[in-house]
Amino acid sequence: MKTLICDLDGVVYLGDEEIHGAGAALGRLTAAEWNIVFCTNNSTRTPTESADKIRRVTGFGASGEMVATSAQAVATLLDGESSVLVLGGRGIEEAAVERGSRIVGRWQDADTVVVGLDPGLTYERLSSAVLAVRNGARFLASNHDPSYPTPEGLRPGAGALVAAVHTATGVEPVVAGKPHPPMRKLLAARARGDVWIVGDRDDTDLAMGRAEGWNTAHVRTGVEGTPAEKPTVEVADLAALTDHLLR
Repeated sequence: MKTLICDLDGVVYLGDEEIHGAGAALGRLTAAEWNIVFCTNNSTRTPTESADKIRRVTGFGASGEMVATSAQAVATLLDGESSVLVLGGRGIEEAAVERGSRIVGRWQDADTVVVGLDPGLTYERLSSAVLAVRNGARFLASNHDPSYPTPEGLRPGAGALVAAVHTATGVEPVVAGKPHPPMRKLLAARARGDVWIVGDRDDTDLAMGRAEGWNTAHVRTGVEGTPAEKPTVEVADLAALTDHLLR
């Protein structure tokens, strides 16, 4: 068996728009008995919600068990007695609770702060995270992507919020998502046989592949940029990669 570790934003879809041919490409790989693992640094959704979006946008029959998120990765750094203040989405909160941690709303009650992409960001929420970290709470980050691709262009990513908390506190976070060890550990447990990783970002997807010794595929459908090191293959999109892999 072979494994494809597949990024989502900028590879499978942009916002609510399918990258042309992505769903059909995933179906072809599944028919050829490839093990598909979706991997996303977007921590706002649960794995089930991410799978729902894949099915809705592309028609490919994804399940929550096929998805690994940076929210799950950062939750592996929590213990069952953590009191967690989340500056982020429901994906982080659910993953933390599944690990036995308790979500708190007041910065005074937090022994850990987890920062991710937060669609409901307010100055008060940002201030609470800063106050908790300055008061000694552990500072964890789901990821440090500065931006993420949408049909309109690049929007601020979790890394922009992480940078704000870091700037206000001087404290460096422990980062869990791609390409860092917590996410790599999650994925290594799911990988089977020859492993390929496909993504649009060199500093996350391809860097993680290089660190693990996996084959790397760079697609040009998301974040623009030239990889720091030459990937195994560079292709236009996931459909073109599938043609290459099944050739």
